[in-house]
Amino acid sequence: MTSLESAKRAAAFKAVDLHVHNNNIVGIGSGSTVIYAVERLSERVKNEKINVQCVPTSFQARQLIVQHKLPLTDLEIHPRLDVCIDGADEVDNSLTLIKGGGGCLLQEKIVASCAKELIIIADFTKNSHKLGEQYKKGIPIEVVPMAYAPIKTQIENLYGGAVELRMAKAKAGPVVTDNGNFILDWKNFQDYNWEEINTKLNVIPGVVETGLFVKMAKKAYFGLADGSIKEQLALA
Repeated sequence: MTSLESAKRAAAFKAVDLHVHNNNIVGIGSGSTVIYAVERLSERVKNEKINVQCVPTSFQARQLIVQHKLPLTDLEIHPRLDVCIDGADEVDNSLTLIKGGGGCLLQEKIVASCAKELIIIADFTKNSHKLGEQYKKGIPIEVVPMAYAPIKTQIENLYGGAVELRMAKAKAGPVVTDNGNFILDWKNFQDYNWEEINTKLNVIPGVVETGLFVKMAKKAYFGLADGSIKEQLALA
């Protein structure tokens, strides 16, 4: 296992050990670090006999839950979660997140909003002073397909940078999300008041949701290259 994978695993294990308790309803996020969280959760269910029910944020998350034989539920049955454990593409010093590199931002944000606490797990490469410092793929914005061109133009005119329609790699044409939408990636942006920008982006007609998670995460665990873990709390 590489140092990067070891870092992801360490952060995921610690978060699951500290934040998941017996009889919890747990939101399961998406991405490479969450794989280790589900692995650890499965171990705890088997070894400690804790009872949990899991709400997935994506098709990938659902498959992980099923593969590890964990109890699967949804927001219709459990609209209030005890905790959601998820990854991030980048985390700034205010615990503002960029999420959606894997295209699951809408469901991730819905599930996170239903949880009493959102706990982020990541490796050291995701820990930045400000957004865009290390993650260069842009802020994902999920949009209704017919509106992607005017939304792209409006964001570039209002806020600068470059907005690109995310294209698929294994199929012709754009990426289509689990919800049937397109994703725009806003690159080369400036350092903004992200709470304000997130609100303004969300009122543009055709924008479904942004990959900006502002004032949502309670705590983040970053696995470091030396095997230690850095913890970051949300600002008061």
